[in-house]
Amino acid sequence: MNAFSAGSRKSKKWIFGLVMILVVLICDQLSKYWILNIVHLPEKKSIVTFPFMNFTMVWNTAITFGMLGQLGSWGPVIFTVVALVIASGLFIWMVRSHKIWVTMSLGAIVGGALGNIIDRLRFGAVVDFIHLHVGGWSWYVFNVADSAIVCGVCVLLMDAFFNWGSKT
Repeated sequence: MNAFSAGSRKSKKWIFGLVMILVVLICDQLSKYWILNIVHLPEKKSIVTFPFMNFTMVWNTAITFGMLGQLGSWGPVIFTVVALVIASGLFIWMVRSHKIWVTMSLGAIVGGALGNIIDRLRFGAVVDFIHLHVGGWSWYVFNVADSAIVCGVCVLLMDAFFNWGSKT
C-alpha cells in the first residue's frame, strides 16, 4: 500500500465523522427550531404524543439530571467552555481513529455536544423536550443531541469491551 492510498482511506474516514457531526447537528437544531417556533412548546408546556411519550418543555441550565444547577448565571459559561474543550478532544480522537464505527460514534458525540453548546450560547440553557414514561416510571427529559451522545458512548463502550469492528 502506498502513502497516497493510505491517505485516501484516512480522508474517507474523516468524511464519515464529519458527516455524522453535521447530520446530528442539523437534526438537533431543526428539531429544536420546530419545537420552539412551530409547535410553540414553551407556551403549551407539554403535549401528549404517544401513551409512552410526551413533548415536555424543559430549559436545562444544568447538566445531566440537573447536576451542578446551583452555579447560577456562571453555569452556562462554565458548561460551554468545558463542553468545547471535551468536544475538541473528542474531535482529535475522531481524526486519529482507525475504526470507522469509532469515528462515526465520536462524530455523533461531537455533533450532539455542539448542538447543546449552540443552545447554551443562544438561550443560556439547553432545549430539552422528549419525555419518555411508562406507568409510574419516567425518564429525564432530553433532546436529539443527548440521544446522539448516548448512542455514541454506547458504541464506544461496545468497542472497548468487545473490540468491535475492524480497523478500516
